[in-house]
Amino acid sequence: MVELRVSAIALPIQFGDEKRNLAAAKRALQLSPPGPQLVVLPELATSGYVFNDVDEARSLSMSVDDSRLVALAADVPEGAVAVIGFCERAGEKLFNSALVFDRSGTLGCYRKAHLWDAEHRFFDVGDQAGLVLDTSIGRLGVAICYDVEFPELPRRLALAGAEVLALPVNWPRVDRPHGEHPPETIQVMAAARASRLPTAIADRSGTERGVEWTGGTAVVSGEGWVVATPGADGVASSFVEITSSKSNGEHNDLFADRRPDLY
Repeated sequence: MVELRVSAIALPIQFGDEKRNLAAAKRALQLSPPGPQLVVLPELATSGYVFNDVDEARSLSMSVDDSRLVALAADVPEGAVAVIGFCERAGEKLFNSALVFDRSGTLGCYRKAHLWDAEHRFFDVGDQAGLVLDTSIGRLGVAICYDVEFPELPRRLALAGAEVLALPVNWPRVDRPHGEHPPETIQVMAAARASRLPTAIADRSGTERGVEWTGGTAVVSGEGWVVATPGADGVASSFVEITSSKSNGEHNDLFADRRPDLY
């Protein structure tokens, strides 16, 4: 078992201002402490989320090798791995994607598999249910926002060996009883506990084009507890335990006790 610093950052994203948004991402990476860690930035962090139409989305899209994205690698602390959401252009198609990178450059790119609401107007669906990558900080799982509301997806990533989950999101605020966590947070807590999968949620706060965000940025431990929420700087950061063990007490194991033949 090792401990890994995990940071989720609620960037101050301005819709349509790619230069400003990339500068905010650059500052967030530069201000991250040195050493091995995971740094997660929100969904569609380079563009903003609430597109009016597909032409607007296309005008704010980037290819995976866009020099503006690639340049962020230079700002990643040595030994760290970062994840940022962006509007990806691949030929004539657009995807809601997350780029994974470290100081050496791009490590991988995940395209969102489960599209929420109006996203169907702009994006094609990805062909993977989450992504698992071997990185310098361990086996990293990546999903985006609505993906995690399907319990099969984080479980699939954990079964594939993911040791920590990066989750860029844009969660529109929904009504909930006073004092309760957002429902999406509860789903992440349950998924983390079910698979011993620590998770970094990078959400938005404030509003964009009339949409109020949940402000759900947090770090969730493998036991399913919220162990960090943002301070005034928008950063939620904590050390979490990274372990391959799925032991659940003396006599049980969360994976070995599964009965897929019955499900």
